[in-house]
Amino acid sequence: MQTANTRLLPFTECISSSRPQWRQVLRVVTWFILLMVASSSTWADSLQVLHWWKSTSEHKAVDFLASKLAQENIVWRDAVIPSGSGVSAGIVLKSRVLFGNAPEVAQLNGVLIGEWAELGLLLEFDAVGSNNKWDKILFPSVWALTQSKAHVVAAPLGIHRINTLFVNRKLFKKYDLALPETWDEFEIAAKKLQQAGVVPLAQSSEPWQLATLFETLVLSEAGAGFYNDIFVKKEQSGFLDPRFGQALKRFRSMKKWMAAPVQDRSWNELARQFADGGAAMMVMGDWVKAELNAWGLATDVGFACMAVPQTENYHLYDIDTLVMLAGDGSHKAAQEKLAQIVLSPAVQGDYNQIKGSVPVLRNPDMSKMDSCARTSWKLFARGSAAQVPSLAHRMATDEISKDAIIAEIYRFFMDDQITVSDTQRRLGAIARSLKKT
Repeated sequence: MQTANTRLLPFTECISSSRPQWRQVLRVVTWFILLMVASSSTWADSLQVLHWWKSTSEHKAVDFLASKLAQENIVWRDAVIPSGSGVSAGIVLKSRVLFGNAPEVAQLNGVLIGEWAELGLLLEFDAVGSNNKWDKILFPSVWALTQSKAHVVAAPLGIHRINTLFVNRKLFKKYDLALPETWDEFEIAAKKLQQAGVVPLAQSSEPWQLATLFETLVLSEAGAGFYNDIFVKKEQSGFLDPRFGQALKRFRSMKKWMAAPVQDRSWNELARQFADGGAAMMVMGDWVKAELNAWGLATDVGFACMAVPQTENYHLYDIDTLVMLAGDGSHKAAQEKLAQIVLSPAVQGDYNQIKGSVPVLRNPDMSKMDSCARTSWKLFARGSAAQVPSLAHRMATDEISKDAIIAEIYRFFMDDQITVSDTQRRLGAIARSLKKT
């Protein structure tokens, strides 16, 4: 690099002596050329990764993964689609595949993994799974998620618990309130907070955020079996059941504890409102914990992390996952290396500590987990009796069914003129038609 610079220097000085304005331009061009030359010899490959992680803690998690990839001389080229829920990212990914410009790696969660694999769009990397004994180190439900027709097509990153109630400890202490473990206690606390001029519950009107709250209420009202009947099996009778109607009633009644009108705000904006004392509680996945930690609020000190009332025995889950897009094979080695990296025990421990999730491993390093993470991991480890796939986060059903159900939930919440029975009938009819397709 010194030799190349020496050769270019006289030319630089020649031009700059007659035209000073060229000096800075030429210096930039020179170093750009040198950087490109150095890069071509240093970096063996690069991977463009399409994802929707944009918050403070998510950026830190991405930077951590990129640094681990860099240790293998592979560049992580970021392609972030700022949607917060993956809706826009999914549209962009489909468009890029259709136009023949697919990224090498993409975040793809839940049922969609199998759908994309069925179309032959995902790279199969069985050797990575077998060589690293994924069938032994992963939870059975996670191991099943990574496969399509007995081929490994996905690399799981971490498990998020959706049915999490965050409580601002400072506000609860200020107003001498007990942490709400039941709905009655929740109502008592919410009423006192509202009388004191504090918004009891931070909530957005974004459809996926409303669905996140609602699915926890269904689980709270009727348990895992009923939840699976309606959101996984799409049983028409379940949507007509009085228990589903009761969940709808509680859903609407909780509007009185939210800021009016309920605005369309990102989850991390709500987390900031919560952190600053503008709201006392928030129902959301435990990625909120990571964001609060990134802002300097310590778990169990600045806030409490607990189960939504009457869901303490369930883990309503979402699993962050990376897939490798099938291409001409030129990036296969780098793609397989990334899959191997994200499942290493050390990376699992550090990444999930940053992201707020818990490792997908059966035997992780527990020392890096706070109380919220330990509770989450131990509950998920109980197996199918505790594990409940999230509707809102693509774990329970296909995209068409998910969108249709969420659209009705959103419509019911936003329009108080729509009755509970009308919504039940409409969802029942949707379920009937979806089961025929």
